[in-house]
Parts: sequence; C-alpha cells; structure tokens
Amino acid sequence: MKKRGSKYLWMLMGALLLLVLAACSSDDASTDSDVDSSSGSDGDNGNRTVVIGGLYDITGGTGDVGTPYAEGEKAYFEYITENNLVEGLNLKLVGKDYAYQIPEAQKIYQELRDKENVSAVLGWGTGDTEALRQQVATDELPYFSASYSENLKNLEESPFNFLIAASYSDQGRAILKWIKENHEGDNPTVALLYNDTAFGRSPVEDIKAYGKEIGVEIVDEQVIDVKATEAQSQLLNMEKKNPDYAIIQQTWNATATILRDAKTLGIDTQFFGLNWATGEGVIDIVGADVAEGYKGILGHAFPYEDFAGMADIKKYLESKGKTIEDINQKFVQGWSAAKVMVAGIQAAAEKHPDGDLTGTQIREGLESLQDFDLGGLGANLTFSADNHAGTEKVRLGVVKNGKWEQLEDYFSYKD
Repeated sequence: MKKRGSKYLWMLMGALLLLVLAACSSDDASTDSDVDSSSGSDGDNGNRTVVIGGLYDITGGTGDVGTPYAEGEKAYFEYITENNLVEGLNLKLVGKDYAYQIPEAQKIYQELRDKENVSAVLGWGTGDTEALRQQVATDELPYFSASYSENLKNLEESPFNFLIAASYSDQGRAILKWIKENHEGDNPTVALLYNDTAFGRSPVEDIKAYGKEIGVEIVDEQVIDVKATEAQSQLLNMEKKNPDYAIIQQTWNATATILRDAKTLGIDTQFFGLNWATGEGVIDIVGADVAEGYKGILGHAFPYEDFAGMADIKKYLESKGKTIEDINQKFVQGWSAAKVMVAGIQAAAEKHPDGDLTGTQIREGLESLQDFDLGGLGANLTFSADNHAGTEKVRLGVVKNGKWEQLEDYFSYKD
C-alpha cells in the first residue's frame, strides 16, 4: 500500500508540473503588449474575429506625441467594445512599443503577423513605415501610419499603405501658399528646421521645389536633433540669412527648444510647425508667453473645439471618470486613425459577409470610403483603388493667449 500511495503521489505531482509548464509556455504576444483591446468577446458569440496590430513609440525619440496618439487608438477600441458598436465582428487591437527603433519595429511587425495573425496594422514612424512597406505589400496587410510621408502615396511601391491626413509635403506646400498670399512687403524668405531622420527629411525637397515654383525662396536649412535641448547655434546660423519665416518639422520637445532659444536670442522670424510640431504640448513646455503667435498645421481637432465628433470622445471619457482636460489633440488624432480603420473593416465585412476577413478585402473596404466624415475631428477622407491619400487639406492655427485657435479652415495648396 505504501508503494501504491507513493506511486499515485508522484503521478499527481507530475500532472501538476505539466499544468504549470503549459501555463508558463503560452506564447501570446498580447501578454506584454501596450494595448490589447477587444470589441465583443473572443469569438464565442459566433462573430468573426479581426485582429489589428499596433506599432507605437512610447519610450523613444517621438514618445512625447506617440504616447497620447497610442492612448487615443486604444480608447477607440475600448469605446466600441463597451458600447457594442460593431455588430458581427470581434475587433481586437494588439500593440507594442518599439521605442522608435526600426529593427525593433520589424521584429514586432513579424510577431504581429505570425503570432497574432493580424489582418491590418496601425503603425507610427516614417522610417519604420517606409522600411516595412514592401513586406506589408507582400503580406497584403492594410497599414495606417502616423507618418504622412509623401513617399507613401506611391501605390506601386506602397499598395497597402494609407494616409489619413495631408502628407508632410502637402502641409509644407499649404504653408508656403498661405505665406505667399498673406506676406506683406518684398518676396518672402523661408528657412527649414528639421531633424536628421526619415521623418524630419521627408518633406524638405518637396517644400523647396514648391517654393521655387511659386516664388518663395528657401534661404536656409538647419538640422536639429529630435531630442535637442539646445538649438542656439543653429538658430544663430539661421539668423544670418534673416528669413521672414521658418517651417519646423519636429515633435513637441525639439519644437519647444527652438521657440525658447529663438525667444532668448531675440529672433523675430515667424515660426510655423507641421503636424507633429503643433499641439498643446508645445505650450505646456515653453509657456504661453513664448508660444504666443506661433503658427502651424492643425491636422486634427483639439478636445475643446465644438465638433460633432467630440461627442463620442466625451462619452468615453465620462465612462472613465475623465474629462477633455485629460487628453490632447494627439489623442484625438489616434482616436481618428482607429475610427477610420474600423470603418474600412466594417465596409469589408458588409461586402464579404462570410469567412475570415483578409487584408485584401479590408483594403477594398477602405477604398470604398468616400468623403468619410470624422465629425470635424479631421478632414473628410476619400480613398479609391487609385488613391490611398485620403486628403490634401489642412487647417492652420495660431497660439493666442495660451491656446491654439483656428487661423484658416481646411484648404489645399491646390485651391
């Protein structure tokens, strides 16, 4: 009897050990994800499950704007889950922080593709998006990036990439058009301030070419690191050319450094920022006095603006015990990106009611969106099989009394 009891004891211990090992060996990429949000249950209700991957910069060089953007994407998926807004589908968002490192982005992308079986991706930076676009095309996965690089408009090279705001180049062209039409005095002169990344360099040559086309002279260029805490030497070099205007292609931190040092040096050039160089964060860092009069691209709405699309965001915030004071424009931007992606998936599901949704089908769904209305959160978007650039239109804004205000409603440099 003693031997039999010992035998059973060892069998029981062995079974328990197998259970522990099985639990520890679960290879689910969502376990250490920054975002894992689902619409509906995990498929036990008969609905089709669609997994969307996410690449985020939370801790890297552009994390100042990347963090609220990722929070906005996560929030939208939580909102549609909690309010059962998507019928017939279980939508799951699985995202990771790649810290603005291209090799890490490539690694995470492969994990999302191979382990999570994603059908589409919400991405982030210019360098990683451009590095991945051939792979994305091969894998046939629709890809929204927070990069608005002009290169992504090329459907021959980027057939599965979509732009949900005006490209950086179109933003720069729009600013030059506004300068040309509103400048008083002799022909205006412009400097370009950007960082030495694919993101920073993206619009430079296009802006210079358009300036030459319309008679706005680009007189200087200065490279300033995306994490710069000092830019006086570059600004002093710029001042020698005495530009009337300077266009900034940075994120909040480097933009704040530029504005602060320009104020310190007494430089009276009028600064304009492209998309990621505008927003509440710039004012928060340098203060209202330094930011006063700063102008730039307003690609998406501010939480305090009275647009219909803000109603859903406010409802979501209220459910979390929060208010619009707890978010910023980049949150709205991320929310908008997720909203457009979900609309494309819904359109694909209506057209293909049976079976798993493929990336090609989702691309078709996105291409069917015509004059898609974000309720004022961003410009209306139109995609087609021949055009994945949703819009060329931008708004311009200016900082007045510590707050961004609209200076010019949506327009295109082609208008």
